[in-house]
Order: sequence, then C-alpha cells, then structure tokens
Amino acid sequence: MKFKNFPIYRIEWVTSSFLIGTALLSLTVVPWFLWTQFHLPAEAANKVHGWGFIWAMFVFYYYATGFGITLGYHRLFSHISFKAKWPVKLFVLLFGAASFENSALDWSADHRIHHKHVDEDEDPYDISKGFFYAHIGWLLFRLKPKPPVTNVKDLEADPLVMWQHRYVQWIGAFVGFVVPAALGYAYCVLFVPKELNANPWMTALAAFLIAGLLRTVIVQQGTFCINSLCHMFGRRPYSTTHSARDSGAVALLTFGEGYHNYHHEFQHDYRNGVKGWQFDPTKWIIW
Repeated sequence: MKFKNFPIYRIEWVTSSFLIGTALLSLTVVPWFLWTQFHLPAEAANKVHGWGFIWAMFVFYYYATGFGITLGYHRLFSHISFKAKWPVKLFVLLFGAASFENSALDWSADHRIHHKHVDEDEDPYDISKGFFYAHIGWLLFRLKPKPPVTNVKDLEADPLVMWQHRYVQWIGAFVGFVVPAALGYAYCVLFVPKELNANPWMTALAAFLIAGLLRTVIVQQGTFCINSLCHMFGRRPYSTTHSARDSGAVALLTFGEGYHNYHHEFQHDYRNGVKGWQFDPTKWIIW
C-alpha cells in the first residue's frame, strides 16, 4: 500500500499516540533514568531516595490495576460471573481506569461482541486478521466504523459504571499517574533523612515512571497477549471449534486469564483455570 493511499481517517489518533508513546518511553526513558540513577553518587542533588517504596508501589499498582481488569472489567462487568458490593465495584473501576484500557462499559461491549463473534469479521480483535491486529492493531486503527453500543444495557443502568465511563480519562490520569507521583513526593519529604538533601521532585518523577508509566505498559501488554497469543498458541482441551487456547505462561502474566479455551466454552464461570492446580488468583479472590 502506498503511503499516499493510506486511509488516514481510520487511525485512532489519541489512542495510538498514547499506546505508542507510553511504550516508547518505557523502552527508552525508563531504562535511561534507571541507569543514570544507579550510577549517581549518593550525595548527588538529583539522586532518587526511597527506591524500596517506589518498587513496592509498582507491585501494588501492578496487582491493583491487573485485578481491575481481570476481576472487574472482565469477570464482573463483561460476564457477570459473580456479584459484588459497591466498594469492590468502586475499587475495580478506579484501578481499571488506571490501566488505561478504556472504560468498563466500552471494554465490556467489545468483549461481549468478541465472544459472540469469535474468529468472525465482527470480532473486534479477530485473530484471523493477524497477530498484530489482534494484539494492538485493532486499537490503533479501525478497519470499519465501530457499531453502536447496544449490548451493555445492564451496565448502563449501573450509576458507578456510568460515572466511570463519563470521566474515565480523568480518573485514569489521577489514579494511575498523579497519585503515584504524589506519594513518591510525600515519601521523600516525610521519610528520607533531611541530611541527604533529597529532591522530592526526583522521587516523584521516579514513582511516575515506574509505578505509573512502566506499570501501565506491562499490564496492557498482558491483556493484549490474551487477545493475540491465546488465540494462536496453546492447547484446546475443551473445544476446537474456535481459536481460543489455554496458555499457562500467559496465565502467569495475567492473574489466570490465560486459560482461554475453557473460558470461551464456559464464559460465565468465574474461573478461568478450572483445575485446582492452575494459576488463577482472580478466581481465588472471587471465591
């Protein structure tokens, strides 16, 4: 395809800029920042202090936003596989927004279409269009206009879901980026010894890059692997009528979401890893 004939109107400019930009920053700026920090002398003005707290915050955010997707967006809202009280809903909506995978309403609408039309042209992340398209391409550009959202009437009746849908970008930016940076700043001011003359803005920057930016990209890539790798590689013990496959490796990255062949056969089961030995911490939390 010649560049001059490329259908520019199909590009999702905001989504593409965010996904590509955050990935590039995670692959370039984050490693450079870490390398320079660990080679600075302890007395350097721009030396970050409080790395233990920053990495602990990364782990917390990784789990909180990961479960926001697996437990919240996927098993609670998309499949209604269990019931939850409002504090649980609020938690998964806040941290689901901080994963920057769209609102729970839009995510669930796409996912329900995926199950209804798996491997068909209507499938939003149809694997027959190739690995790249199923992994991330469907978010970067649209092959055809997005159909009206008509399959989430139940979620549209939920005030918390609709509140998150209206303000998802602001919620995501605040919970996912501002809060980690603010906590990093506060930690430096409150707990780093004054004699170190630590710069709290550098600690805030480190928290933003590690617990915010890098964590976002890792969680997103885990979700994307389910749409791509779990429709290409793995076992199909429950059905061979569709491309969904079980992958223990992807399950480790995604809190149990990798057992995709079972999930497509029994989509309303709160479990993805139905065997007792299968790694599925999301089902353990629900149970």
